[in-house]
Amino acid sequence: MKKAVLAIVILIFAATSQARMNAEIIMDTEAITNAGTIVKNAFDYWRGQTSVSTTIMTVHRSDWERSMTIKSWTRGESDSLFVIIEPAKDKGNGTLKAGKGMWIYNPKINRVIKLPPSMMSQAWQGSDFSNNDLVKSDSLIKDYVHTLEATTLGQDKKIHTIRSIPKPDAPVIWGMIKLKIREDFILLSEEFFDEDLQTVKIMTAWDIQKSDDKLFPMKWKMQKSDATDEYTLLVYEKIEFNKKLSNRIFTRTNLKNPGI
Repeated sequence: MKKAVLAIVILIFAATSQARMNAEIIMDTEAITNAGTIVKNAFDYWRGQTSVSTTIMTVHRSDWERSMTIKSWTRGESDSLFVIIEPAKDKGNGTLKAGKGMWIYNPKINRVIKLPPSMMSQAWQGSDFSNNDLVKSDSLIKDYVHTLEATTLGQDKKIHTIRSIPKPDAPVIWGMIKLKIREDFILLSEEFFDEDLQTVKIMTAWDIQKSDDKLFPMKWKMQKSDATDEYTLLVYEKIEFNKKLSNRIFTRTNLKNPGI
């Protein structure tokens, strides 16, 4: 009799443990699925179907500072064009992302150069933003597995904290990225970690304003983690979303002569 009771207890415990494991697997799967959806929606919100903007980028170092004005166009997940319009000495320098390719143009040598994938993570014009950061590369969507770590209440909206780990063999340099995304899909911060999971830099966004009937952070700052006096500030002077853009904009011909 005692053996029978013990057997029943063992079976119940095993069934309960299995049910708990199944529930945890389902919860983990849901966390990954939900996180991936949140990141994709935030990315789409960030860019819109299309966008046209004018920004001032200030690169700050302990002993110097320089600013440039940039005109940019984006379309969908993979097309972007960034061209410097001021100061005069840098005018015409541009970066084009079209499909999977990326090109830069330097008017001083009058050459369009295709960047290899390894160069897409390099600094753009000496700033703390990489080429991928600036063109809002869809690598974050394609090359990482996203997991929802926590959801907290901010001043008036929920904030999702998401951990992004690169997929096996993904062509990326970051060991992990952590995102904070508001429930209305506004990206608030993006923290970049090396392969040893040490913080390298963090991007924060604030000054959320309504632009073109859409809330959008008008100030972005990329800060080095090991140098508090080294950062790049990106301030949007104007941004318009979902305007019809010509296919010609996202071509190497237009990269050389964007009519600015």
